[in-house]
Amino acid sequence: MEPNEGNADDTTQLQLKFVTKQEQFAVPDTVYAVPATLHSWGLNNLINDVLKSTKADHEQVKFDFLINGELLRARLNTHFKNHELPTEAIHTVEYLEARPAPEPQDCLLHDDWVAAIHHQKNWILTGCYDNTLHIWNKKGEHKLTIPGHSGAVKAVSWITVNNDSALFASGGADQTVMLWEWNIRKNSVECVHVCRGHERSIECLAINLDATKIVSSGWDNLIKIWNAEMQSSVEGEPEKKKFKSSDKNHIRTPVMTLKGHKEAVSAIRWIAEDEIVTSSWDHTLKFWDVTLGGVKSELAGNKAFFDLDYSHLNKLIITASADRHIRLYDPRSTEGLLVKSTFTHHTQWVPCVRWSTTNEYLFVSGSYDQQVKLWDTRSPKTSLYDMTGHTDKVLSCDWSDPELILSGGADNTLRLFKFTG
Repeated sequence: MEPNEGNADDTTQLQLKFVTKQEQFAVPDTVYAVPATLHSWGLNNLINDVLKSTKADHEQVKFDFLINGELLRARLNTHFKNHELPTEAIHTVEYLEARPAPEPQDCLLHDDWVAAIHHQKNWILTGCYDNTLHIWNKKGEHKLTIPGHSGAVKAVSWITVNNDSALFASGGADQTVMLWEWNIRKNSVECVHVCRGHERSIECLAINLDATKIVSSGWDNLIKIWNAEMQSSVEGEPEKKKFKSSDKNHIRTPVMTLKGHKEAVSAIRWIAEDEIVTSSWDHTLKFWDVTLGGVKSELAGNKAFFDLDYSHLNKLIITASADRHIRLYDPRSTEGLLVKSTFTHHTQWVPCVRWSTTNEYLFVSGSYDQQVKLWDTRSPKTSLYDMTGHTDKVLSCDWSDPELILSGGADNTLRLFKFTG
């Protein structure tokens, strides 16, 4: 319990009922009178005391508390005042076991800024400002340094990962998307296709759900779709000719080009097989019909968008912007207010955001303030946890593996945080 602050609410008692979906932590269905000055840890002590009185073997558990769908992150009286809740009524409070903080696991050194990350299965792919790609395993062991680009690598993505081989894509300041094959058993990599057509630096790319198409974009404002399919050349299957930059058979041109953005495109995500969403420095989010080759709809913001991510769990979009704010959008909304929540806790630009792939409420963000933050959409005013360690701007993040949060920065490091929530 916190000390009193000496205000008019010091003696106020609130009538609360506690419910939980975790039956092993259920308390009797009764109304508890609690001081309005209690914070979440005061409620935590109350629930644990009740559980100890009813279950002799109960061990202390840390809980979070939801009031009207929002996590309690202030004193009860402050929360009630901010949400204009009546203090005379009986309120139902849901509690759930709190998630532990992500734990720092490793710091993987690069020779330059780490601008792009993607993790799939046991492998981590990074793109670097020194024009190289790197492959690491989850234990932090470096497998390969891959030259090939003639400019900073700004975007990377695994296409498919099997036991013996993997396909991946990279895009960069040299205006090309390169498709690579990695023979895992031999630990050898080969560039099998170069996609040419962009006129300026490529900033983002994404692979569709069945790994047959790549979409890319960047500073030329153009969105280009490429064929991602490649013949495998692992042992037991036909070998391809060794790639040569002059071999036109290995040069790919775009299947489709989409025009509509007025400034650089910062991020792309596939929503469905025939739909993508893009964010841009022109302050807009655009939804594209890939089959028809045009814009379906558009959301206008008031700042440049630096990144976006789409969740297939909750169908919502989060965006990162130049004004330090992270915004939550529901593209299905028929209401006038399209921004559902705004998350403001960073102190500088936010260049990257990523949803959890297993929890519809959680996402992470990285910022120029050197912080990586873990958020719950039910707590918009403050993050759940701050992950420290970077000594310069955070440029990229990834949460493809539910148990591993990754971030890359201008301090030339890739940082790994273990998450068990």
